[in-house]
Amino acid sequence: MGFRFDLPTRIALFPLCEVVMLPRAKLPLHIFEPRYLQLLDDVLKTDHRLIGMIQPDGNRLAAIGSAGRVIAFSESEDGRMMISLRAVSRFRLAGIEDGFTPYRQGEVDWAGFERDLDGPETDPGLDRSALLDKLRRYAEALQLSADLESAAKAADETLINAFSMMLPFSSGEKQALLEARTLTDRRVLLEGLMDYALHGGENEEPMQ
Repeated sequence: MGFRFDLPTRIALFPLCEVVMLPRAKLPLHIFEPRYLQLLDDVLKTDHRLIGMIQPDGNRLAAIGSAGRVIAFSESEDGRMMISLRAVSRFRLAGIEDGFTPYRQGEVDWAGFERDLDGPETDPGLDRSALLDKLRRYAEALQLSADLESAAKAADETLINAFSMMLPFSSGEKQALLEARTLTDRRVLLEGLMDYALHGGENEEPMQ
């Protein structure tokens, strides 16, 4: 996939717990805090229109985040903004700049994530029916709504990344899914997390 801009070395950061954005996925965001409304205003003035989504990690920020380009936005009557990001690439946080804006900006390194800029990945080892069955049992156990009919028709990457983003995993688990090197690695981890939950996790009490 091509871009009409060079990836910048500094981007605005939007820290958000238990939210990750995986390669080529879309992420809707509801923005209402004044500092992040300012962030959006500043980002829309740039050529790249990138926002770095990154999880808090204690008193710090995670080492790896994902940058998304603002592809749509709308304003409500009370001044809140609904935006949509499309993931461009993951990044490694090299440093944080505080003080010049009401929001944090990060010095970022894109090296190692060149694959994110190419076309969709496939997962040669994917057993689609087994994964969908596991997703069904996990969703039923947690009383989650999941459109498995549409999921069954989705491309490998769309299927795996969408559920990795949507399912209610912990911040650490979400971060591990984000940092997975390949789509196959992410699918294996996703299945493992669901298996762990379905078999009761640390409580050893199965969900069903």
